[in-house]
Amino acid sequence: MRNRQKTPLDTIREELKKKISPAVSNSNELTLSEKKLLNRIIVITQDHNVNNLTRTKAYLAFYLQHPDIHWAFLGHMVSRNGGWNMTDLKGDFLTRLLSKKEQESFFHFLERGNWLIFQDAYPQFLLYEESLKQNRPLFYLLPHLNVSTFMETVWNYYWSVRDPFILCMALVINEQSYLEKRVIQNDHYQKEVLSKFEFSLQDWLSFNQILFPAEGEKLKGQTLHQFQSLHERILLGKRLYAVLFRNKNFHLQALDWAKRHPHTGSRKDYWPHLFNDIKESVPGIPYPLRLKACRLRDGAKRIYSPKLEYAWKNISQPEAEPGDWFQDISVVDYLADDIEMMDGEIKSEYCKTLERLEVAALAQKAVSLLDQR
Repeated sequence: MRNRQKTPLDTIREELKKKISPAVSNSNELTLSEKKLLNRIIVITQDHNVNNLTRTKAYLAFYLQHPDIHWAFLGHMVSRNGGWNMTDLKGDFLTRLLSKKEQESFFHFLERGNWLIFQDAYPQFLLYEESLKQNRPLFYLLPHLNVSTFMETVWNYYWSVRDPFILCMALVINEQSYLEKRVIQNDHYQKEVLSKFEFSLQDWLSFNQILFPAEGEKLKGQTLHQFQSLHERILLGKRLYAVLFRNKNFHLQALDWAKRHPHTGSRKDYWPHLFNDIKESVPGIPYPLRLKACRLRDGAKRIYSPKLEYAWKNISQPEAEPGDWFQDISVVDYLADDIEMMDGEIKSEYCKTLERLEVAALAQKAVSLLDQR
């Protein structure tokens, strides 16, 4: 009777309590085939972890092969946003608002986070794929890939129960917790990025809006209001899941759009009526306001949004900082399926953000011209 009344979260908590203290050793001797498998996973992950384009493509390819792993599609769509944020730094507006050094700092911040998440998440996917091939769970190998014991526990639970929501939420918790000390609380990024741009991030830049496009200029998504809060980022992940997976019609529309439009990093990918990856305006010549309700005014040129390959060079990353973030059993509470269906309407809010950005960029340009006189 006690076992029948046990909830999924109770089961996961019990397993995690066995591991949280004392620390479980992962020094067991590996077989030759296990070592080869781990090496192959590392090499494949490195091959796909070159830049935002290769990561984003790999997530979608995996999801199309394994549609039960919802995070792969959620990660793909969020990673697209990461790429758009990177190219925004070289686009029409932010080049007027940020210095070259600030653009570089912001790019390295975004790239580091994007790289870290992929090198943690993708090996988990490859190990799951190999488990399917061998028809047995291989998740005991996750610690050898420096993946949290939290995920080892949840993957083993998923192998038995196949609850895609719990697995997806666990991956949301894991990746955001993984980033917390390595990026968000990192002294360098605190000083060079977050402390400098906190006001900008919150109030008028588009970095806090996650957009999910679909055909016909359709746009859904969510806004993050407290970027530096781990709690808020996890809750954002739950809301994004609801937008992308709880509305079946929109899920199919977004997936169809993603398959039809390979990720280039340019916002032209989803709104070619408004953005172009080629500069249409003439350098040095001032232009009037171009935007009104996400439409170009008569005769206005499209907003420059470059492809990632032309905006930024590939950069090599130092190895991820070691350590398991999992210390507090209470994070299991986030796995509760307590989210309701939500529409995710964001188009109007995003249009206003673009208009604010344009006004700010023009004002900054005017100030620069006055200073030159």
